[in-house]
Amino acid sequence: MTTNESESVPKGALVLASASPRRLDLLAQINITPAKIAPADIDETPAKGELPKAYAERMACGKAAAVTQNYPDQFILGADTVVACGNRILPKAECEASARKCLSLLSGRRHRVISGISLVTPGGRQLVKSVSTTVAFKRLSDQDTDQYIASGEWDGKAGGYAIQGLAAQYIRFISGSYSNVVGLPLFEVGGWLSAHLGAHGHD
Repeated sequence: MTTNESESVPKGALVLASASPRRLDLLAQINITPAKIAPADIDETPAKGELPKAYAERMACGKAAAVTQNYPDQFILGADTVVACGNRILPKAECEASARKCLSLLSGRRHRVISGISLVTPGGRQLVKSVSTTVAFKRLSDQDTDQYIASGEWDGKAGGYAIQGLAAQYIRFISGSYSNVVGLPLFEVGGWLSAHLGAHGHD
């Protein structure tokens, strides 16, 4: 990263520390367009015995802090979304076997989707919070699982599914923020950005 790249982003503008197209779409839904997308490259291995909420908040803070070094005069938004069965953090499904294991764990059960979010201000202040949504899957038949695996939607998704796709037909109950399950709790993020960037600071 060169100094010139940082200087090309207006002071006080929003930098999103995530490569997730879903998070970008969610921000667009509330008329926010980041001035820069700057994915953070940090170790995302959970610590031994680390609980899902603590992990999500640590990841969000770590991502935002890593990007802040290159954009000290901007607002940095970091986020991490975790799917938790009890106190177990489910992986991001990177292969079919991993996705099938996640779906097997979620089948017929309630689980929590927890997003950690962090905003670093140009003054160096770091805000952090987490939002939890409860989601209940129906009991999945072998046909359900095979159909979902064939769709490929699970690839790279925490817990092996995306609520905004085919998996919606398997979800019988949700309590809490829907956007949080997609990847960013818009009520909380919108409140932060309105308070710190102002109504038009992100246009």
